[in-house]
Amino acid sequence: MLPGPPLLLLAAAWVVLAVFASFRPGLLPVWRTAGWSLLLLGAMDLSALLTFRKLRVERGAPFILPNGAPTPVRLKIYNAHGLPLRLTLHDGHPGGMEATGLPHTLRVPARGWAEHTYRLRPSGRGAFDFVPADLLVASPLRLFERALRRGPSQPLRVYPDFSAVRKYALMATRGRLAQLGVHRKRRRGEGMEFHQLREYREGDAMRQIDWKASARVRKLISRDYQDERDQRILFLLDCGRRMRALDGGLSHFDHTLNAILLLSYVALREGDGVGLLTFSGPERWLPPMKGPGSLDRIMDLVHDLEPENRATDYLAAAESLVTRFRKRALVVLVTNLRDEDDDTLRPALALLRKRHRVLLASLRERSMDEALQAPVQGFESALLHGAVHRYLAERKGALDRLAALGSPALDLLPEQLPLALVNRYLALKRGGEL
Repeated sequence: MLPGPPLLLLAAAWVVLAVFASFRPGLLPVWRTAGWSLLLLGAMDLSALLTFRKLRVERGAPFILPNGAPTPVRLKIYNAHGLPLRLTLHDGHPGGMEATGLPHTLRVPARGWAEHTYRLRPSGRGAFDFVPADLLVASPLRLFERALRRGPSQPLRVYPDFSAVRKYALMATRGRLAQLGVHRKRRRGEGMEFHQLREYREGDAMRQIDWKASARVRKLISRDYQDERDQRILFLLDCGRRMRALDGGLSHFDHTLNAILLLSYVALREGDGVGLLTFSGPERWLPPMKGPGSLDRIMDLVHDLEPENRATDYLAAAESLVTRFRKRALVVLVTNLRDEDDDTLRPALALLRKRHRVLLASLRERSMDEALQAPVQGFESALLHGAVHRYLAERKGALDRLAALGSPALDLLPEQLPLALVNRYLALKRGGEL
């Protein structure tokens, strides 16, 4: 139980009146009357507050939240008492998460409901728990405040940010993928896998015409093709120390997980299977699979993973993959390349290319680009500028050597990764290179 601000003000005024009454005895009756009145009001107000027990809090929150993305959480408060309530509300969300719209003060009508929605932004993946909400309930005259805890405890999981998947699904439904930067240029009817026969349409290529079928029905018939289906995509997920680098509030590891989710969704929609193998950290393996539950399986597998303080061993990862999976697949490797990686990366890529198509992407730190663009001011700034130039030159040399060996890599900022992987995958699929 706490005194409210009005009670503190009235008590201060009563003390000031006592000081004046000590110099003017005629004010003593007023002072006594004010004191007894304040005591009586306080007792009545406190008694009313102690009866405010019938409060119920309900929380509307999803069981799964995307990491780094604000999600609305709705709180509903029911007051079963015969008097309206004024209270300050703070939900028991997991610590370390950013809550916008809390604490919040609201009025709950007598025998009625009130609700408040705030936005919760997780800053890390894994399993968490909501605990009951904290309420600071004011008495009818606001002379006292009482702290209560109401509401459910409930589990919560934070997965990689799947908001891009939702946006892709929405845009795909509306036929507006180009607005996201997704390029799909193939005309209807073209592809690598036969789909159906149909009547000739103006604009069909000559190679699409089925002359035997046309002769049988005495009109032009075209072959309809579609992109190959039932291909396999395998992600090699680097859990080494370099993936801890931060960009835009997220680690390179988290950016990679977000991109994996988006590309997995796209590949599953295209009829392909998706699998994953982690390396240089906790080892987890999911063979390529298809179906509506595949994306959930991937999120369950990686939602609590974190990169470890270990060096990345590409050769060990390649050996593990070719031992586990022998069918041809598109192997997608996202990492942060350095010049010194040649000793393990080149033999790893050579081993993978014997059976698989390899798509390699190297994440570049935004801070390097920013340091390069900053004006040189003073000796220390010049040293930093030179070091960045040398680092980027060595990095470019490593990428050029890979390209010369037939393994070109995408050199990307983390935020560019999701769409770049999707577009590269679609281009390979359209070209029949999977």
